[in-house]
Amino acid sequence: MNQGHCFLNRILLIFLCLVVMPQKVLTVIGTRPEGIKLAPLVLELQSRPSEFKSIVCVTGQHREMLDQVLESFKIEPDFDLNLMAPNQTLAQITARAVAGLDKVFGEVLPDVVLVQGDTTTAFCGALVGHYHQVTIGHVEAGLRTGNKFSPFPEELNRRLISQLADLHFPPTKCSQDILLGEGVNPAKVFVTGNTVIDALMLTREKVAVEVPAAAKPLDSILSGKRIVLVTGHRRESHGKGFENICTAIRQVADAHEDLVVVYPVHLNPKVQEPVNRILGGHKRICLIQPLSYQGFVWLLNKADVVLTDSGGVQEEAPSLGKPVLVMRETTERPEGVAAGNAKLVGTSIEKIVDHLTELLSNPAVYAAMSDAKNPYGDGTASKQIADVLIATKSQVMDSK
Repeated sequence: MNQGHCFLNRILLIFLCLVVMPQKVLTVIGTRPEGIKLAPLVLELQSRPSEFKSIVCVTGQHREMLDQVLESFKIEPDFDLNLMAPNQTLAQITARAVAGLDKVFGEVLPDVVLVQGDTTTAFCGALVGHYHQVTIGHVEAGLRTGNKFSPFPEELNRRLISQLADLHFPPTKCSQDILLGEGVNPAKVFVTGNTVIDALMLTREKVAVEVPAAAKPLDSILSGKRIVLVTGHRRESHGKGFENICTAIRQVADAHEDLVVVYPVHLNPKVQEPVNRILGGHKRICLIQPLSYQGFVWLLNKADVVLTDSGGVQEEAPSLGKPVLVMRETTERPEGVAAGNAKLVGTSIEKIVDHLTELLSNPAVYAAMSDAKNPYGDGTASKQIADVLIATKSQVMDSK
């Protein structure tokens, strides 16, 4: 009889959780790209209060740049670990993030933790979630380059998160196939598209109505000019790589009088120093502070060509028909290269100059890259992920 009562009580508890209690979902965010890609998902969860209690924790792995994103999307964190410190090592940020997140998990007692991508924050969020036996959802799962040092440390972070995650949300079938090839249970893998497209679509609607305040000074400078937008910050390019990138950009700017290069420069001193030394003072190269996300989307929409080492930009630019030259030797986003949206040019001066010049001077090559179909989603990824959380809720509650 006691066993029967225990069984019935358990069934009743699960029923009440499913019908009455919203899932407690803790979203952990550390960097600007994570903020952009998780913001539409947080907003989706917040729009469904009967189904979800949304809790947001930021680590501050990026500080000013992350704050800009959260402000753009009107998201106020419930917890801010404020871990940013000058010249901290990967080991130091990892140790501090694990300790800080452990306290948050202990206070919140979430049902689900959501992490995104490949950052140190994402890895620590998944690891601490595992320690607390919380269901771990990995947004943008399954991306790989096959080289654990490129990008560093992101490639290994991705692989480790996949080992910890319970629910995997790859953006494409290619990413899904990678996970299945690594032995992940197919029932736990859900192709959703990338949430960055959700963020892009939301923001494009806003900037179409009014030029963001931060971008207004650029409006007159860029009028009637061809525009190359540059974003670059990858750790593996620090030093000689960035010097090559900057030298190539200056050569192309010198050769095209109708061209303006706009470079929102990452705040890392190892990026700032070579960029300002080599590109500073050129009359048609605008070195600016990192823009708000709204300002960046406005600028991306105006650009003719994008030169980047960013993962997110490789996904955003094709949605707006912008050819992308990727300043890396490898990419975990091969779908864009396969579709014709993007080309790998590495940090070779010759390759960057040749490919950028070809795009600027050969209309057929430009058209082929700008007209290619974007493989990264339709702007509904956040809704799909939230729906999966509801569909799998019984599994989550039954594991408690």
